[in-house]
Amino acid sequence: MKGFPDARPERWIGALALIVISLISLGNVVTRYITGGSFSFTEEFSVFLLVVLTFAGASVALRRNRHIRIGFLERALPLRFRQPLIVFQALCGITVLGLITWYGGKLAWQEYQWQSLSPGLGLPQWWYLVWLPVLTLAMLWRLLQQTRDRLTGELSDDA
Repeated sequence: MKGFPDARPERWIGALALIVISLISLGNVVTRYITGGSFSFTEEFSVFLLVVLTFAGASVALRRNRHIRIGFLERALPLRFRQPLIVFQALCGITVLGLITWYGGKLAWQEYQWQSLSPGLGLPQWWYLVWLPVLTLAMLWRLLQQTRDRLTGELSDDA
């Protein structure tokens, strides 16, 4: 496969999250230095954006085949056993990501129904939680793409 497979939406989301974290942190430091006080929203937003950045980055890493995997057994097996192992690995990943998507979506929906508010700023809690199922769905899609590429030989772990 020439170059890196693309995960452009996740790259943009991650970059935007990192830029906003940097700007609000810088603004908070400058404000604290000048006035002795700080913005109340920076910690809550920074933690939320770090979670978004983590999941978006994990999706990009998944598409680019950069997650940690022990490939010794996979490389040692003949091709006829390697492909079932790749499918098994994918099924394990789909199971975990599917559970996170399902329960994350369920939690976000419950927070929406209960109209729960965040403790710091009093914003709807579901605003923060809805990103969990959205970005794990992106990871599921990238896992399926990666598995397809590995099974067809377009993506190799031999390097």
